[in-house]
Amino acid sequence: MAVVQPVVGVVGAGVVDARTPVITADDLGFSRGDGCFDSLRVLIGDDGVARTEGLEAHLARLATSADALGIESPPTYAWSELIEAMLASLHTPGEGTLKLILTRGREWLPQAGPTALVVLTYRGRPNDEAVARARRGVRVTALSSGRPSDAFLDAPWLLGGVKTLSYAINVAAQREARARGADDVLFISTDGYALDGPTSGFLAVLDEALLTTPTEGTGILASTTVQRILAAARADGMPAREELIPVSELSRARGAWLVSSSRGPAPITELDGRQLALDPALTQRIARYAGFA
Repeated sequence: MAVVQPVVGVVGAGVVDARTPVITADDLGFSRGDGCFDSLRVLIGDDGVARTEGLEAHLARLATSADALGIESPPTYAWSELIEAMLASLHTPGEGTLKLILTRGREWLPQAGPTALVVLTYRGRPNDEAVARARRGVRVTALSSGRPSDAFLDAPWLLGGVKTLSYAINVAAQREARARGADDVLFISTDGYALDGPTSGFLAVLDEALLTTPTEGTGILASTTVQRILAAARADGMPAREELIPVSELSRARGAWLVSSSRGPAPITELDGRQLALDPALTQRIARYAGFA
């Protein structure tokens, strides 16, 4: 497959050459991780026209993160106009990921205001091995989050539910998973509940109900794709709700998934080397709810 160059855009400057430096050495997003981001799926049809999925929901979540950090985000129309221009420059059929990044800006020149940029990365066609592998199933290892399930309830300074740029722990967890021979991670609270993945939400079917971890208290990020799945499940007559799920109960689940906006629901086939139930029909149903089937 030919390499498709990423597309880079800066709010206020428009689409720029991908080789153009857009972050300064004193940018607080770079030096302190002081910022937030959001990402979403892009579909490029055989006609070469690119479109986003759920842009409004992701822009709203980015605005919520920015507000929690006390960073003034550009208006929605500024993000939308930049993204529209970027999508117009990508024509290779397949899938991509849009990453919206907002930082507090320059430490040495604070009057310059926040830094706001977008990166559009091409991922391939849905049937390409790199895209399809995780959707067939992932082997997962459980890692402690180091906190109880209610740690964020009365601690807003911990920035629960904020998609910050401080992702060192998330990346370290994924490295640990690879070192253990796994593909991904399920974070577990110290009191034994399933939380989410480093870059994904979590779903499981227990007692015929579709469950996901609540955001209040746990500090996990509200997943736009998980919420889309829950709404579609309810409309289809399937019980769906937020509920703390003991990790010990997953052995009897009909299915469990790590869910992200880019790869969709990836069924968990193994948890710490133990096989979990994999129901292809149920997985197809969850994928359809997410818009991936």
